[in-house]
Amino acid sequence: MAFEYHNILIAVDGSKASDFAFQKAIDIAKRNHAKLIISHVVDTRVYSTIEAYDRNVSDRVQNDALELLKSYEERATRAGVQNVVIDVEHGSPKVKIAKEVAPRHGADLIICGATGMNAVERFFIGSVSEHITRYAKVDVLVIRPEDDQKKS
Repeated sequence: MAFEYHNILIAVDGSKASDFAFQKAIDIAKRNHAKLIISHVVDTRVYSTIEAYDRNVSDRVQNDALELLKSYEERATRAGVQNVVIDVEHGSPKVKIAKEVAPRHGADLIICGATGMNAVERFFIGSVSEHITRYAKVDVLVIRPEDDQKKS
């Protein structure tokens, strides 16, 4: 029995860790001849308080998110991924990715970077990758930072 993924969702945020996970997602998508869904969830908690003082902040955040995703889309296409979709969402990344984005796109694999949060932050809000792993209805691949892999 051949085991293949057909719709791979990669969650990106522009960080070095998500960039490393994105590179692995490209390789997996190519090996599986899969569609690659590149998603960025704008965490509304980050800019909601600022928006009271600057009403244009949400437009700027949306434009920045689209630019980020278009750069990832271009990289995936140049690398040889045939079917690439980009997706911008607003809300809580840890909720949106597992419970909304993946099901809507029919993802059968979610790839995300491991977070670098400290123990106190994890206690209060939990890591995004931990939440995705717990609540996703499909396989989840959490990519450790490249630096962590070299320490082995």
